[in-house]
Amino acid sequence: MKSIYLDNAATTKMHSSVMKAITDAEEKYFGNSSSLHTIGREAKAELDKAREHISKKANSKNHKLIFTSGGTESNNFAIKGLAENNKNKKHIITTKIEHDSILNVYKFLERKGYSVTYLDVDKEGFVNLSQLEKAIKKDTLVVSVIHGNNEIGTIQDLREIGKICHEKETLFHSDACQSFTKAPINLEKDNIDLLTIKAHKIYGPKGVGGLFIKEGIKLEPLLHGGGHEYNLRSGTVNVPGIIGFSKATDIIGEKEIEHMTNLRNQLIKGLSDVEESWLNGSKDKRLCNNANLSFMYAEGEAILLYLDAAGISVSTGSACSSNTLEPSHVLRAIGLKQEQTHGTVRFSVGIDNTKEEIKYTVDTVKDTIKKLREMCPYKY
Repeated sequence: MKSIYLDNAATTKMHSSVMKAITDAEEKYFGNSSSLHTIGREAKAELDKAREHISKKANSKNHKLIFTSGGTESNNFAIKGLAENNKNKKHIITTKIEHDSILNVYKFLERKGYSVTYLDVDKEGFVNLSQLEKAIKKDTLVVSVIHGNNEIGTIQDLREIGKICHEKETLFHSDACQSFTKAPINLEKDNIDLLTIKAHKIYGPKGVGGLFIKEGIKLEPLLHGGGHEYNLRSGTVNVPGIIGFSKATDIIGEKEIEHMTNLRNQLIKGLSDVEESWLNGSKDKRLCNNANLSFMYAEGEAILLYLDAAGISVSTGSACSSNTLEPSHVLRAIGLKQEQTHGTVRFSVGIDNTKEEIKYTVDTVKDTIKKLREMCPYKY
């Protein structure tokens, strides 16, 4: 049976070069990077090289990169760390389409007495910039806006959002877990104060992430201990994993982005003639590997299982929330009615997918939708 993996937004398969880099590092640089002996200093030197290499990918000049266990920790660290260190500012802003690791932090702070503004988005998933500008107050601590949305793929204009935040003297954080290395990011020019990244979305290891923090910004650590990572994230540093992360940042270049974009467009075009179906998110300003489509009169879970039986792996939305039957908060935010959200499938292509695999997928999806609609109790 075929095996076609189209769920790269959930996680990617570790690249062979990354695996080799990690294996070599486990052998050569196993020492604790905080130790003063030779083996420890060698590990520290490699850690510094990896930090510098990853930082260049975000055009970082005035930011520190703190390594974490992943995107969830980085998002929690960014927002909670700011809140703990700036208790005189009790207003925070985010959007209705954020990842749960942001939304649940904001809900947590609401229970702690913070006032939260949840920005609307239009039907393509773009933030209402006028609403943002009006929402910022004197006591607004931070604005957090996801860069490339994990469900619908829409890419926000970070530079314009950051400009508004800085004109209003408010900090700007962005979750770039899906977009890092797939879309241009310039920490300086985009007016970004804090940026979340992670490895396993770009063919790196799971359990490794990072948070860029602009010089001068103070955060209260989530973890207190031996003072690792500039006294901001205690715990023995995962040097081999970070070396793997560094290697992973080289996997996706212009050639790979063009390849994934072409496959994404092939998939969208191939399914465009399915009646009562549509593409969610922006047609043009979207992640190169993301195609999020809704099909009326077919349940997303049923589509997923039919495709899985045919050897095709997809997601019914955000992989982090696919174990619940609750309608996607992102799809509701862009204006879909509850009944319109149920038949939504997220296809996320990867660097190893082929045109032949996409053609097979398109044909299989069409056949699946036809079968499911024939079984649908509603008139079609």
